Amino acid sequence: MDLQIQRENLLVFMKTLTPSAITRYLDKYIISQKAAKRAISVALRNRYRRMKLKAEMRENITPKNLLMIGPTGVGKTEIARKIARLIGAPFVKVEATKYTEVGYVGRDVESMIRDLVAASISLVRKEIMEQNKKLIEQRVASRILKLIKRHYPDMLLEKNLSDQQLLEEIKAGNFMNLEVDVETKSPNPLQELTNNVGIIGIEGQMPDFSKLFGNNKKTKRVTFEKAKELFAQEETDKIADEDQVVEVAKWRAENLGIVFIDEFDKIAKEQQVSGSVNREGVQRDILPIVEGSQVHTRYGIIDTSNILFIAAGAFYVSKPSDLIPELQGRFPVRVELNELTKDDFVKILSETENSMFSQYQHLLSAEDFELTYEEGVFEYIAEIAYKMNAESENIGARRLYTVLEKLFEDLLFDTPDKQENSFVITKNYVETQLEDIIKSKDYYKYIL
Repeated sequence: MDLQIQRENLLVFMKTLTPSAITRYLDKYIISQKAAKRAISVALRNRYRRMKLKAEMRENITPKNLLMIGPTGVGKTEIARKIARLIGAPFVKVEATKYTEVGYVGRDVESMIRDLVAASISLVRKEIMEQNKKLIEQRVASRILKLIKRHYPDMLLEKNLSDQQLLEEIKAGNFMNLEVDVETKSPNPLQELTNNVGIIGIEGQMPDFSKLFGNNKKTKRVTFEKAKELFAQEETDKIADEDQVVEVAKWRAENLGIVFIDEFDKIAKEQQVSGSVNREGVQRDILPIVEGSQVHTRYGIIDTSNILFIAAGAFYVSKPSDLIPELQGRFPVRVELNELTKDDFVKILSETENSMFSQYQHLLSAEDFELTYEEGVFEYIAEIAYKMNAESENIGARRLYTVLEKLFEDLLFDTPDKQENSFVITKNYVETQLEDIIKSKDYYKYIL
């Protein structure tokens, strides 16, 4: 996995991603929120533009971080997540309230960058596994075959299968529930120690030095299904050039990485309670990270200058202007996301890629059960969900999930025992299943 080839392939791919093309891609998954989609599309395109510039100019152009303002459940996280998936960028979502300022016990803000690098390493390894899928599958099947011969000789005598037939059985997924003893590597305390600068690890945990000079291998009993996963990872490690994996992963984290910081409004200025964590202190700790600084990780130093930071919050109680001025200036692109309407709910149910309703259809199809609906059902469900949001806590599109779970509760439970193999969702059925919700406002407090 050569870094130069990675860069060239990425530039070729990103050239096709115009802002309008990116917006159309997001439209397949997220309803409404045109302003947010435009802003993040431009931010992504600017990355391509920056990569095309000469080095001396490129150093002076850094990503313009985004601040998304809007209620929960309107698509803030999903927009960022889909963009990252589109270009194969490492992505992490963190919550601003999980961090403490320097001096308090807890996670420091630099851990978000360490998480990003870990996500990038994992992403590169998955790509290597996918690129060498056939070779890895062959090697894993051969190892499984040896284990079967060693642990289940009587079964093999009874079945009287050749090695080739056994390999076919293994590839078909047979024998996966059988258990076997496999040797796995334990975490290396020295490696654990280098996760951070200093003598304590990422979460403030001391490494287990009692195992430092012992054998770092251990035997554990697992099913063949789990053994396949372990072997696939080991075979990937054998194929992958560790130095190249780290080099590519660090480059991706630094130049393509996206860090989504949720609940950003919760660290704005507030009445300080004696002895509590100073939220302004957390802001000041975040500031150098988003400005551009050097963060030490187990894979080396990471420069955060070109990482795209997207902060998000409802800002009901506080306002963006309550953040410290320096931090405000590091999120120059601000977009407001709208509350979802009844029509938006209808589209989420029916029009998006892998829409909510189709997810239940696919789940029940696993039981050879066909689920259909009559005209007007989506509008009726959307009206109920929208009304619940209006009359209780507004949780956006997440309300649809709670309503649909209640709607499909009986079907999901009874379908395996039913003689019938199809069902039509009607308005009458919706009304019957959701009767408690429709008639009683008090019932809202029992579901999200």
